[in-house]
Amino acid sequence: MAQKGKVITFRNVKEVPPVPVSLADTLYNKTGGWRYLRPVYEDKRAPCTFNCPSGEDIPVYLGLIAQGRFLEAWEVIRFENPFPAVTGRVCPHPCESECNRNYYGGAISIHRLERFVADIVEEKAPKVTSKPEGPKIAVIGSGPAGLSCAYHLARKGYRVTVFEALPEPGGLMRYGIPNYRLPKEVLMREIAFIEALGVEIRTGMKLGGNLSWGELRDYAAIFLAVGFSKNRGLEVPGENSEGVISALEFLKTLNLEGPGALKALAGKKVAVIGGGNSAMDAARSALRLGADVTIYYRRTREEMPAIPAEIEEAEEEGIRMEFLTAPVEIISSNGRASGVRFIKMRLGEPDSSGRPRPVPIPGSEYTVDVDYVIPAIGQEADLSFLDGIEELRVERGRIKTEPSTLAGPRIFAGGDIATGFGTVTHAIGSGKRAALAIDRFLRGEALEGFPPLEKNVYAVLRPVSETVVRFEDLNLAYYRWEEPLPPKLIPIEKRRTSFEEVNLGLDVDEAIKEAKRCFACGTCVMCDNCLTFCPDRAISRKGDEAFGYEIDYDYCKGCGVCVSECPRNALSLKEEFGFMKGETQ
Repeated sequence: MAQKGKVITFRNVKEVPPVPVSLADTLYNKTGGWRYLRPVYEDKRAPCTFNCPSGEDIPVYLGLIAQGRFLEAWEVIRFENPFPAVTGRVCPHPCESECNRNYYGGAISIHRLERFVADIVEEKAPKVTSKPEGPKIAVIGSGPAGLSCAYHLARKGYRVTVFEALPEPGGLMRYGIPNYRLPKEVLMREIAFIEALGVEIRTGMKLGGNLSWGELRDYAAIFLAVGFSKNRGLEVPGENSEGVISALEFLKTLNLEGPGALKALAGKKVAVIGGGNSAMDAARSALRLGADVTIYYRRTREEMPAIPAEIEEAEEEGIRMEFLTAPVEIISSNGRASGVRFIKMRLGEPDSSGRPRPVPIPGSEYTVDVDYVIPAIGQEADLSFLDGIEELRVERGRIKTEPSTLAGPRIFAGGDIATGFGTVTHAIGSGKRAALAIDRFLRGEALEGFPPLEKNVYAVLRPVSETVVRFEDLNLAYYRWEEPLPPKLIPIEKRRTSFEEVNLGLDVDEAIKEAKRCFACGTCVMCDNCLTFCPDRAISRKGDEAFGYEIDYDYCKGCGVCVSECPRNALSLKEEFGFMKGETQ
C-alpha cells in the first residue's frame, strides 16, 4: 500500500500480510469511505423542558448554576419566563415529575434552583429600561398570562398598556396566593422589571365597566387574559347563608386588606370544601388566623389535585382532612351558617377527568357543627364583559381560540379564560404564545401552522430536535447515584401562627451541588467523551472560543463509539444514504 512519499514493495508472497491491513497511519488512508452510518451532534429535548408549561430551557440554566454563573442562568430563564421567583415558589413543577433523575436518586429540585437564581440576582440586577415605539397593544388583565404577554411584546418593541380591574396588579398571583407561599414583595419586584421595559399598568379599569370596547379601537391588537374570577357554587341549600365565603373571596380579602380583616375567624370552627390548591391555601390561611380547620373532600387523598407538598405541609400544621365526603346542605340559624350536612361517598368508574367518580352512599348522611364554610371547588370565568361582542365564541365557559390564541378580529385570548389549565406556569406560557402570535400577526405573517396548544413555544430558539431523551437513553456509567437536598422549612410553631414564608431557599453551595446532579439530558456540555474515545481521531473541538465539536468525515468510519459513550445522548447515528441525498447535519 502507498504511504505518502514512500512505496512499499513486497518481494514475495510470504511478505504479504495474511489479512488486509494498512501499513500507514490513518492520516494517509481516508477511512470514511467505509462508513454507512454517520454520527451527528443533535441536541434533543430534555423531559423537564418538554414538560415545562412556560417552556424554559432547563438543562442550559442548570448547567450555568452548576458553574456559579447565576446572572447568565437568570437571563436564560427570563428569555422565556418573566416570573422565575414566582414560579420557583408556586409552580407544581411538572418538570420534576418527568426528570430522569427520578430513577437514579431523585428528581432535581428545579423549582428551588429557579427560585435561588431569581432571589440572588434580582435584588442586585439593574432594571433594563426602554421606551418602545412600535404599535400599541392592549392587554386586559394583569395576571400571569397578561403580564407575560406584555413582557414579551415589550421586548419586541411594542407599546403595551395593561388594564387591571383590581387596585393592584398581579391577578391570581397577587390576591389568590397567601404570603406564606408567595411574599408580595417578591411578586412586585418581578412586576417592576416588566414595567421598566415600558409596559404601562392601569389599575381599577374593568372591561365592560369603566373601560369600554370603544376605548380600545386605537390598539393594533387586544389580548384578553382576565382569568377565572368567580368561585363555583356548591349548589346545595343554604350556601348563601352568612358565614359562607368562597375561597377566592376569602384569599382576596386576606391579600388586599390583611389578616385584620378576617380576625373574626379566630377560635372558630371552619370547614373547607375541596381538595385543590385553593382549598389548601384557604385552610392553611384560616389556621394562621386562629381557626380550627377541617378540609372535606369527596374523593381520597390520592385523587387530590393540590400540589402534594402543600397537602403534606397542611397535615403537618395540624389541619384535619376528611375524605370521601361531600356537602348536601348548609345548615343555618337566623340566616347564619351553623353546620354542614355531609354524605359519605364511594369511588365509582372514572369520569371525564380520569379520576374515579365519587358516588353518594344512601343513608350515610351526618352533620358537623361549624361557624364558617369556605367552598373551594374550582373557579370559572366572568364573561359579562363579552355582552354584545358577537365576534367572539364561547365554549364550555371559555373563549374559543385558535392554537395561535387568535379569538376574533385582532383579538387574542389566553390564560385560564381560554385554556382552563389553572396554573400560574401554564398561564405564563399562554401569554408568551399570544405575544409571539400577535407579533407574527402584526408583521403580516400567516398564523396557520402555529404550534398546537399541547406543544410549547419558545421566545428563543436553539437547534433542538423533537426527540425526548428518556432514562434508558442515558449512559449511566458516567453518573453517580445522588439524592436531592431535603426541603428546608421554618419551625412548625411559627408556621401555624404567622404568614412568614414557609419554604426557605437554597444557599450558594447547596444550589451548585444540586445543579451538578443534573444529567443535562440531550444537551452537549463538551465533556470530551466523544473526542477521547474516537478510534479514528476524527473528532476535534471547534476552537478555543467556539462551543462544540467538528467531525472529519473523511476519516470517521461510523463505528458509533462516540454515540454510545455520550453520557447524555446528544449524538445520533444517521444512515449515510440520507446524507447522500442531500440531508444536512
